[in-house]
Amino acid sequence: MDRGKTVNELEIGEKASFTKTITETDVYNYAGITGDFNPAHVNESFAKETMFKGRIAHGMIAAGLISTVLGTQLPGPGSVYVAQDLKFTAPVRFGDTVTATAEVEDINEEKNRVTLNTVCTNQKEEVVLTGQAELMPTVKGE
Repeated sequence: MDRGKTVNELEIGEKASFTKTITETDVYNYAGITGDFNPAHVNESFAKETMFKGRIAHGMIAAGLISTVLGTQLPGPGSVYVAQDLKFTAPVRFGDTVTATAEVEDINEEKNRVTLNTVCTNQKEEVVLTGQAELMPTVKGE
């Protein structure tokens, strides 16, 4: 069984990324799962009248890509997401290709915790989200 890295296997500065193009289907699936049918996301006529001049993806879709990095790559399978702070810095539009990157910033072996800087950028290399995550890496043998 695959497992992620343990706290002792991680290194400061270690990075991992995941990239996905955000589609209209992604936005409607997210709205259906969460119940968030804010017209800024699902109603083009309404959204054209907003500061964004068109529909935008839910910010939490980009945040979810961070979860993908953390749960599948760094630290990886078996890790437990403890905390995340987020700052949404630019909208994600339908068709944008978003890259979520996590970088190990701090390791606390005694408490089995790792802190990672998290950032999402679009295809123009514009930052759309920044934050910091705290995780409990997998424990050897799990």
